[in-house]
Amino acid sequence: MKEKNNQNITKRSNFSGKMGYVLSVAGSAVGLGNIWRFPYLAAKYGGGMFVLVYLILMITFGYALIISETALGRMTKKSPVGAFQTFGNTAPFKFGGWINAIIPMLIAPYYCVIGGWVTKYFFEYLKNDPIKIANDNFFTNYISNGISVEFWFIIFSLSVIFIIILGVNKGVERVSKIMMPLLVILALFVTTYSITREGALEGVKYFLIPNFKNFSLMTVVAAMGQMFYSLSIAMGILYTYGSYINNDVDIEKSTSQIEIFDTAIAILAGLMIIPAVFAFSAGDPSTLKAGPSLMFITIPKVFATMGFGKIAGIIFFLLVLFAAITSAVSLAETSVSTLEDQFGFSRVKSSLIIAIVVLILGSASALGFNTLSFITIFKMSILDFFDFLTNSVMMPIAALSTCILIIKVVGLDKIAKEIEISSKFKRKKLYNFFTKYLEIICIGIILISSIANVFGWISF
Repeated sequence: MKEKNNQNITKRSNFSGKMGYVLSVAGSAVGLGNIWRFPYLAAKYGGGMFVLVYLILMITFGYALIISETALGRMTKKSPVGAFQTFGNTAPFKFGGWINAIIPMLIAPYYCVIGGWVTKYFFEYLKNDPIKIANDNFFTNYISNGISVEFWFIIFSLSVIFIIILGVNKGVERVSKIMMPLLVILALFVTTYSITREGALEGVKYFLIPNFKNFSLMTVVAAMGQMFYSLSIAMGILYTYGSYINNDVDIEKSTSQIEIFDTAIAILAGLMIIPAVFAFSAGDPSTLKAGPSLMFITIPKVFATMGFGKIAGIIFFLLVLFAAITSAVSLAETSVSTLEDQFGFSRVKSSLIIAIVVLILGSASALGFNTLSFITIFKMSILDFFDFLTNSVMMPIAALSTCILIIKVVGLDKIAKEIEISSKFKRKKLYNFFTKYLEIICIGIILISSIANVFGWISF
């Protein structure tokens, strides 16, 4: 058994270097969570106040969790299941590993459905008038059409699986190296246009200047949930990508770079969307609380009022498409890595198995708004249920498993030694304090409040 494990480690894929790793993890973190989810949550839960709370949580709580998962991945050279079982093979270790591994397998299918929506909009802006896309019924008619939704979902999914089959260097890393710089350039272009519109300045102030009157407990809870979603925490991704890096990679420095990159894109996304919507609505704050429909219904209305709305729409949805692909790739890669590690399958075989899982569960999510709309779980559509199950229940439990593994089994000293292989551990005291005393409390707050919200005990 030991010989087999050593052989697997020898043959394991690796990133080509530090930049390839940072851009790949940044590509995973920078996705629909930043461009689709962050702006509407910030708009709904206090603007600048939400941003401030998010930043504080990200550089403390989020930092500690990223360090933990990445260090465990590099230490064990395994994806989450193998990483946990390195320290024990009893039921608790198996549970901790598998819940981290199953999460991306459940997220990837419905994520690809939303990726299909983005792909559809990108092609619509290439061929149609922005005024037509801005029609109130355009999005509703689209997701009500099972054939159309399924078609674009499959197109997006096959693109992701193709990248995964190419491998870590030729697929995951190469795509991230190309798409992430382009994404930044496009984001800066759209942001510049957005904030220079007449009336947009008030939206900029609302988004960036904290107003303590807008603070509430829900601001903290929503910011915590967004941090999980945005930073790829508790999805098995950081374990997997950590297992692909060599000992010369400075984990702490890389974590800081990922935090900066991820937050910068989230802020740019807010500046792309909120000032534009603010200007379009003549400062009506209710339009900012449109929720997920902000990107697919409200933003097209903004583009329809522009002199070159067609070009703006093409660029914006190309940007979102890049972000969606890089994140979907990381979810699928983590799932493929688990099958390779645990069952000895080849990359192609593992990729095809994950493709089947994505197509089956994704099709259910895609058709949940039309053909299968009669199926609801806790009054939620199939897609919304998978989103709730993974983000609000399973991810906090997965993060809790990691915290317990480090505190009770691995030990803070061993994590510190892993970090110090390649650099000084500058924020060691901060890491130890949050991991030992605060992480479990914060995770508990997310889990309890999310479940309570679904059952109507509290209202977000």
